[in-house]
Amino acid sequence: MDIKILKSKQSAVEKYNLNEITFGSVFSDHMFVCDYENNVWTNAKIIPFQDIKVSPSASVFHYGQAIFEGMKAFKDNNGSVWLFRPFENAKRFNQSCERLAIPNFPENTFVDAIKKLVEIEKNWILKGPGKSLYVRPFVIATEETVQASPSKNYKMMVICSPATKYYDIDLRVKIADKFSRAAKGGIGYAKAAGNYGGQFYPTQIAKKEGYQQIIWTDAASHKYIEEAGTMNLFFRVGNKLLTPPVNDSILDGVTRKSIIDLCKKLDIKVEVRSISVEEIINYHRKKELFEVFGSGTAVVIKPIRGFGYKGIDYELPVLKSTFGEQIKKKLVDIQYNISKDPFGWRYKVCD
Repeated sequence: MDIKILKSKQSAVEKYNLNEITFGSVFSDHMFVCDYENNVWTNAKIIPFQDIKVSPSASVFHYGQAIFEGMKAFKDNNGSVWLFRPFENAKRFNQSCERLAIPNFPENTFVDAIKKLVEIEKNWILKGPGKSLYVRPFVIATEETVQASPSKNYKMMVICSPATKYYDIDLRVKIADKFSRAAKGGIGYAKAAGNYGGQFYPTQIAKKEGYQQIIWTDAASHKYIEEAGTMNLFFRVGNKLLTPPVNDSILDGVTRKSIIDLCKKLDIKVEVRSISVEEIINYHRKKELFEVFGSGTAVVIKPIRGFGYKGIDYELPVLKSTFGEQIKKKLVDIQYNISKDPFGWRYKVCD
């Protein structure tokens, strides 16, 4: 698919100190847009970042057909720009589309559009670990109708936001025993907008209780660990890691998959299996639970310092060296072209 490019006359990048911006609050100069009309994706273009015109009758507002992805672009010390496993995001993007009855978007065009957009926006990316350009591809349903059926029209867009740290505080989480994020047979595995909107109210309650995030449990019994609000989860018990298996209520995280592959290189044993809340608490009581961390595009790897469950708080030990730190360094070194990439995960955008 050909992509037309119309550049803005002047960049706004000099208006901002990119070291001191809040995650997701500032956007770069351009955006990618593409429309689905008459059963085909068409009119692909990169244009100056701007408002879009959408009718109040657009079905996205009424029936929630909206999905998204989260990616990052990195700049190494030589000024070259890289993406990380973009075809994995393209694949998951279409898995989300399929679950919400949205037409698949061509994977090669998905990656090509992001590559072209990021190259144009390379001045928005600071060099080195901790700095990146967050890339947000998404689709909304745009047919003007309040009929409860899949839309006939869609708009796919990509916007970019310069990023530093997502969480800049110690993270404490609450294990859910009442509310649910997703259920078997539902849309939990899709990056559907509604999956995140539905978390806001329970998370507000958790924050009032002194936590920053929720560890979600299975909807049927609230006995088994699933994922955190924006992260997959890993638990270090002794010298091995435990992580729940992905299923139709857990997002198949790209960072999660990468961590599991890296652990093989680091000779760290990973058990992918169901994990009960009771099991984790018992490991803590026996002083065998050494660390818990979350993984995701935005956070990479974020240690969890403590968790709460049914009114009881459990603190985790402070270690001199952690699995999370070891794995994060290996992962970040690959992302920023500091080390060799034995997996072929880096995808070059430009010099």
